Amino acid sequence: MPAKILVADDHEVVRQGIRMILEARPDWEICGEAENGQDAIRLASELRPDVVIMDITMPVMSGLEAARELSKLRLPSRILIFTMHESKTLDASVRKVGADGYVVKSRASRDLIEALERLLSGGTFFDNASSSVEKEEREGKPDRDVLLRQALNPI
Repeated sequence: MPAKILVADDHEVVRQGIRMILEARPDWEICGEAENGQDAIRLASELRPDVVIMDITMPVMSGLEAARELSKLRLPSRILIFTMHESKTLDASVRKVGADGYVVKSRASRDLIEALERLLSGGTFFDNASSSVEKEEREGKPDRDVLLRQALNPI
């Protein structure tokens, strides 16, 4: 029986991209798609996916708010945050809402499959994402915490 994956992102092109990446795995099935956090909670409750891939910035309810609510429901679903926001505070924010890891969209082609494999085997996926933020800080590139704070504002 294939692992069921729910994809929640407000951009259809992102959902299609995730679908293309995951279709390479016959043992995985996208069981549903949501355009906002509220729909993600409803679909996760109905479909009981093994993993929910959840964008942070969505209308109606943010992905972090939805992840927090899903954690409270104690569904068997693992939660993987999928975000364009890369920050030294992201790791703590994702853990705080009860998610099991996160993938930064700019590294999705490299990290998404590995992250899902880890979550489906009971693990987490936090360690790969923080290294590029630390590298940017060493190189003097701008801090991305401002964008993340905007995404986390409802929390």
